[in-house]
Amino acid sequence: MADLEGSSTNKTQADSRAEEISEESKLQFSKDEETLIKRMYNLVGERWAIIAGRIPGRTAEEIKKYLTSTYPSTTQPKVE
Repeated sequence: MADLEGSSTNKTQADSRAEEISEESKLQFSKDEETLIKRMYNLVGERWAIIAGRIPGRTAEEIKKYLTSTYPSTTQPKVE
């Protein structure tokens, strides 16, 4: 019985790690996407769904995660 519980824990840890890797890979954006996200953020602010609507295949959650992980919360991205 202890072996079954241990293997269950290992499987759960492996599943969690796989999900983390999957999330990290989804947060890779092309330069064009990054530029569009920055411009849209400067125009509409934190309206993630509106920004995501301009980028095919991206969700509002992905856009929000990308911006909040890339830029500190106290600064807004500026297009150079």
